[in-house]
Amino acid sequence: MMNLEYLETARQVFVKEAESLLEVSRKLDNDLSAAIDAILQTPGRVIICGMGKSGIIGRKIAATLASTGTPSFFMHPGEAYHGDLGMVTPHDVFLAISNSGETEEVIKLIPYLKDNGNYLVGMTGNRHSTLARASHSHLDIGVIEEACPLQLAPTSSTTATLAMGDALAVTLMKARDFQPENFARFHPGGSLGRRLLSRVENEMRSENLPVVKAEAEVLDVIQAMSRGQLGMAVVQHNGSWGVITDGDVRRAIERYGEYVFSKKAYDFMTPQASRVSPTTRVEDALVLMESKKINALLVFDNDRLVGVFKK
Repeated sequence: MMNLEYLETARQVFVKEAESLLEVSRKLDNDLSAAIDAILQTPGRVIICGMGKSGIIGRKIAATLASTGTPSFFMHPGEAYHGDLGMVTPHDVFLAISNSGETEEVIKLIPYLKDNGNYLVGMTGNRHSTLARASHSHLDIGVIEEACPLQLAPTSSTTATLAMGDALAVTLMKARDFQPENFARFHPGGSLGRRLLSRVENEMRSENLPVVKAEAEVLDVIQAMSRGQLGMAVVQHNGSWGVITDGDVRRAIERYGEYVFSKKAYDFMTPQASRVSPTTRVEDALVLMESKKINALLVFDNDRLVGVFKK
């Protein structure tokens, strides 16, 4: 049975965290603009640092920035204090996260960062804290209350931190005019990377193509389709090329009935099949297929059939 008390408790978490996000959005000021300008102007990277839950959120922020055009990585404050500060160049922007603004492991890094000449962005829930006062730009993530009923577990505050990181990343994306093609370059293994970066020649089938003559009988066409395992046959006809799909065979059977076996490939093929070159982007090939409502394209290198591209 549905427990209404459980549902109400869960809903209140969403309500409190949503209210906290609106509250934080109203605190945005020129410090955000200054932080964005500093990141855009630096030849270095953005280094994110935080302890505990702030560190976990910081890792996500660093990953988001890196995948959206802003070179970035996460640095654990403890490891930083014991040698990893050697990775920080004077050109890097240092983003330190601490809800209290007094996290000891983070505060201990401030003297080095000042001496190194780094631009320091502090993300805290207390604008009067040590970290906030030491920062060139302070991003206020302070919330009135946590969603945790005990006011102990970071909940609203970590959501606000995550949202502030997203706000930075998205603003930087727009400022850099970051496009899907740029995103795909950092995600070559994903579906977007395949669509935008891959070429048809990387995805097409080029071996054992199911090619038949226009005069081929229905059984020969079906056998070629079975061998090719593409759900289609390619028909060569007087210097042009057509296709026969599984659907074409079914429709021919419905139309001709028992007389279908007396028909030839040219009787029910689709003439002048759509074609692309091997160097066509997969994205462009897919758009063409969607516009024509087809699921395969013939691939030609000049006038030579070299493959079949399918969704």
